[in-house]
Amino acid sequence: MPKTGPFNRHAEAYDAWFDAHRWAFLSEVEALRRFLPHEGETLEVGVGTGRFAQALGIRWGVDPSPIMRAWSRRRGIEAVEGVAEALPFEDGRFDAVLMMTTVCFLDDVDRSLAESRRVLKRSGLFVAGFVDARSELGGAYQERQGESRFYREARFWNVPDLVGSLMRAGFAPPSIAQTLFHPLDSMRDKDPVRAGYGEGAFVVLAAARERGKGGLSNGKQTALKPNVVTGSPEKEAP
Repeated sequence: MPKTGPFNRHAEAYDAWFDAHRWAFLSEVEALRRFLPHEGETLEVGVGTGRFAQALGIRWGVDPSPIMRAWSRRRGIEAVEGVAEALPFEDGRFDAVLMMTTVCFLDDVDRSLAESRRVLKRSGLFVAGFVDARSELGGAYQERQGESRFYREARFWNVPDLVGSLMRAGFAPPSIAQTLFHPLDSMRDKDPVRAGYGEGAFVVLAAARERGKGGLSNGKQTALKPNVVTGSPEKEAP
C-alpha cells in the first residue's frame, strides 16, 4: 500500500523543508543534473510537490498522493496518479526515469525497478537520488525514524544494496556521484559534486537500461563504476 498518509497531511511542511535547506536542495539538484539527459522526455516517479521536477525541467511525474499531485501541477508538471510498481505508461516511452528518495518508500523495489526499466527506451537511463544509510546524516535519520512524520515507514538504502537491486533488474552497472559533505544547517553555499560514495550524505546512481554499452548510453560521462560484488568504488577521472 502506498505510504501517502504523512505526505497528504503534511505536504506544506514537506515542501517548506526545501526552502529552509536551500543549499542542500540546490546541491542535490546539481548532482542529479549531472546525469539526466538534456533532451527527450524524463519521468519522475514519486514526483511529490514537484520541487525537483521543476528545477530539472522534467515535464512528467507520477505520484499516488492527490495532494502532492496538486502541488506538482501548480508547478507546471504533468502529474498523473500511479505507483512505482505499476506505472501508467506504455513500454519504451521515456528517455530517463528519476526516483528522488522514492526508493525509500517502495512497497516492492524489484517490481518498481522492473517497471522503470519497462517504460524506458532501449537507450534510456535510470537515475536514483537518496540519502546513504551509511552516512552520518543517514544514521541520524534512522536514529530519529520513529519520531519522523515522513521517514517512519521508510527503508534507508546503502549503495551496495541498491546497486545489487539495479543489477538484478537488468540495468547496467551504475555511475555514482555524491554531495552534501557538511551538516545541513551549516551550509552557506552549494556543496561540490564528486565521483563515488562514502563521504557525501546524498548519493546519485545512474544506470543505463541496457548492459554492454561501454558507459552511459545517453552520452553522459561515467563518474565511477562500482564493483558489483563488494560495492567498493573504483574511481575514474571525472
